[in-house]
Amino acid sequence: MATPSIKHETFKDDRHKGDVRIANMNAAKAVADAIRTSLGPRGMDKMVCAANGEVTITNDGATILKTMEVLSPAAKMLVELSKSQDINAGDGTTSVTVLAGALLNKCMQLNDKGVHPTVISDAMDVACQKACVILTSLATPIDLNDRDSLIKSAATSLSSKVVSQHASLLAPMAVDCVLKVSEDCKKAESPSQMTAGSSASGKRVDLTNVRIVKKLGGTIDDTEMIQGLVFDQKASNSSGGLTKIAGAKIALIQFCLSPPKTDLENTVMVANYEGMDRVIREERNYILTMVKKIKASGCNVLLIQKSILRDAVTDLSSHYLAKAKIMVVRDVERDDIDFITKTLNCLPIAHIDNMRQEKFGHADLVEECSLSGGKIVKITGIQNIGRTATVLVRGSNKLVLEEADRSLHDALCVVRCLLQQPYLIAGGGAPEMELSRQLQAWARTCVGMESYCVRAFAEALEVIPYTLAENAGLNPIEIVTELRNHHANGNQHHGINVRKGTVTNILDENVVQPLQVSTSAMTLATECVRMILKIDDIVMTR
Repeated sequence: MATPSIKHETFKDDRHKGDVRIANMNAAKAVADAIRTSLGPRGMDKMVCAANGEVTITNDGATILKTMEVLSPAAKMLVELSKSQDINAGDGTTSVTVLAGALLNKCMQLNDKGVHPTVISDAMDVACQKACVILTSLATPIDLNDRDSLIKSAATSLSSKVVSQHASLLAPMAVDCVLKVSEDCKKAESPSQMTAGSSASGKRVDLTNVRIVKKLGGTIDDTEMIQGLVFDQKASNSSGGLTKIAGAKIALIQFCLSPPKTDLENTVMVANYEGMDRVIREERNYILTMVKKIKASGCNVLLIQKSILRDAVTDLSSHYLAKAKIMVVRDVERDDIDFITKTLNCLPIAHIDNMRQEKFGHADLVEECSLSGGKIVKITGIQNIGRTATVLVRGSNKLVLEEADRSLHDALCVVRCLLQQPYLIAGGGAPEMELSRQLQAWARTCVGMESYCVRAFAEALEVIPYTLAENAGLNPIEIVTELRNHHANGNQHHGINVRKGTVTNILDENVVQPLQVSTSAMTLATECVRMILKIDDIVMTR
């Protein structure tokens, strides 16, 4: 009897899908390996050279990847991963990329052994959730009134930066800024139950309320937190204008103190000198009328928004304002308007007829100050000052100044994480090694392929202490073996002390970091790896 033919059973070659997956993983791993040497306090810096000749020296993972020219679509996902970590936690941008690279390496090994990508992906998700639970159990709650704990965490963030020797100055400054701009919000019952608009501590921080003003000249030691406002340009004194006003009544105007211009298509024809004199006379009267209205309103300091259509202030209007004893600060950027109004507790004025006292800000002193790199305008003693903070960052050259700005931003983000989720964990590779130990023990209780995948996830976490030891010039195999032995004996908080070149209790060395930085890095890295793992083809479109 003839056997019936089975329809639709034809051989399909799946090698192409495997090749695409391997190519994506290799491209993403190459990006992770490129910045791996920047991890930790002894990590190397990268010099990024742009096509226009601009040079950036940094070891901040997000900055390196953002300026790097990446062609592979899969590698670009790691760039976005670092950017997400920067937005979410502010620190750990290098760690999250290195961790993703290690996870991808383990995924490739499992894939080569015949484990299906979907099985690996689901097991990675389960392992990540378990890791976050373990991390939370390792964390120590802190009192937000304990300023020293916040400073220690900010100093740990700064320890791997170019400006690490100035951590004693920048760390307290970052803490003071964040505490000043923090606001009360709804309090979540636990870190896992946080929703939009709530936090575990009942505090919320918006870092747009912290303004960092960079001024070339001096050294980083000259960096200071200003109790008020700072503009990095000088006052408009071309016509003998004032440079110091006490008892200031400040108006922020969004209109121009210059003669109106016609539309681009129109032309004004002047036939004789009398017509020209009449035009000049009308312009003079127009400006004089505006200055008289400003003077009558009681304003004595004008902040004028930058205009792209015409000159915000002309020489003639500057002359009249100087005679009226009104100080002028011109070319205020549009992006700074919200911050200025919040700080001065004033309202922007869009038309000359709206110049009223209730829209003004009030301050004890507005003065132009001379610095080694130029001049600034400082407003101090502001009445009813808003919840904002201003930091004036100084640097001897542009490279140092830019890196100080980035480092201070990372420190601000770390303190913000602590205010939103007030839990600290040890640094120095201690939480990763403890996670690896506990996850490997948990993997023995799992069944099937999930057990192998969880064990691979646990082994991948050891890349953080291994890289820290490697970048510090230590023997990574010896140090990681010693660290694994300490954790097996129950020393949960032992980590790599790169300064002493040995394994010590890292909490005694004040090397701490927020819980949110580690949980965010773990979650985001796993999500990115799962996404890359599930791609089996690349479709090109026009």
